[in-house]
Amino acid sequence: MTTPSNTRREHDLLGERDVPETALYGVQTLRAMENFAIPGVELHEFPTLVSAIAAVKEAAAETNRDLGLLSAPVAQAIIDACREIREGMHHGDFRVDMIQGGAGTSTNMNANEVIANRALELMGHWRGHYEIISPNSHVNLSQSTNDVYPTAVKLAMHSSIDGLKEAMGALAGAFLLKGEEFASHLKMGRTQLQDAVPMTLGQEFTAFAHTMLEDVERLTEAQSLIREINMGATAIGTGITATHGYAEGVRKHLSRITGLELITAPDLVEATADTGVFVQLSGVLKRCAVKLSKICNDLRLLSSGPRAGFGEINLPAMQPGSSILPGKVNPVIPEVVNQVCFDIIGGDVTVTMAAEGGQLQLNVFEPIIAYRLLRGMIMLSRACDTLRTRCVTGITANVERMRHFVEHSIGIVPALVPILGYEQSTEIAKEALDSGRGVYDLVLGRGLMTREELDRALNPETMTAPK
Repeated sequence: MTTPSNTRREHDLLGERDVPETALYGVQTLRAMENFAIPGVELHEFPTLVSAIAAVKEAAAETNRDLGLLSAPVAQAIIDACREIREGMHHGDFRVDMIQGGAGTSTNMNANEVIANRALELMGHWRGHYEIISPNSHVNLSQSTNDVYPTAVKLAMHSSIDGLKEAMGALAGAFLLKGEEFASHLKMGRTQLQDAVPMTLGQEFTAFAHTMLEDVERLTEAQSLIREINMGATAIGTGITATHGYAEGVRKHLSRITGLELITAPDLVEATADTGVFVQLSGVLKRCAVKLSKICNDLRLLSSGPRAGFGEINLPAMQPGSSILPGKVNPVIPEVVNQVCFDIIGGDVTVTMAAEGGQLQLNVFEPIIAYRLLRGMIMLSRACDTLRTRCVTGITANVERMRHFVEHSIGIVPALVPILGYEQSTEIAKEALDSGRGVYDLVLGRGLMTREELDRALNPETMTAPK
């Protein structure tokens, strides 16, 4: 071998370029770095996607070796390079921007070049000697961007869903613990921001938990659809350049590598053009965001005041809340989670339009779909963790304030309807509103019930559960 210089000369369809000798990527990655430096969010910032691409390339190399299309030494070098990437190595050389033209071709070629050059090193050769191991002829053998990229994106999303489910489950668990802690704390329920009927603070927090657990189930359902892949489709689904048996072979190897029960789509032409699964996942993610944002709105309302608002709960004080108002503390954690949710809800429109914009046998807008969904799941996972650790676990209840609201609200009157009837109960409610007197005083003053009867009727257990 000769000693390399600071750069190496590589060529592609458009001509020759000098690539830094220290770089594992090649000329096509270099051009993509120049073309798509817009958001500045590169592939290596999404390690699950990088590892997923490496898994796809590893499975392809094993299959091509099994079919006699790759020599054992070349295949093994590619496989070893892919395994290093899956272990977290060389991610810094995945430099292409997440948002790119070309339907993901730049991402695919970035991976092909990194893997080829690392495989060359493992075989004792200098980078760029593509006559020995080529990014296209060897690493990309039997493949196209149009089956590699969506498959890798799906694998990355599957992993990201696992992380999101874990974060949402942990948050739901924190709400359940608060539900148990607040089980005996009576308060007013509200509809349309008006007094409704009594409930317990524990019921309110337990409901927060269950609404989140519902969405964990929806994510699991979406996850099952993601396990359908189109490897073997190559360019448009017809399987051109792929050998008979390749699609099934790569599916088996990829299933083993990932530990997932992957399924080859029954119609590869349809699967290559279709992005419906991403639309469905985006809808579920939006559902999660909408419901989590609503919970944050409720936490802000319940903690409002602290003296001139509801003031029924106290959120942990995380930072001073005003540059001008001494002593002010704001609900900053629910507020930041609200904003994350708004971003995800807006991202659903992006995914929808990108999916709709596909034409004929390929949707070229999958990069923005991948970016929005992967980024959205990362952000929502972090938001759930932040809300749990920096807010929910530290919430306390203002028991006396809640009881005061209950005792002075006409919302307890419905508990008297089965005993006094609707008309008489309505009269008591109206008089309580007009006079400001309490329901207790009015019922006893009219001699309608004894105190013992009234206490039984307005018992917290009676008012917060079916008889």
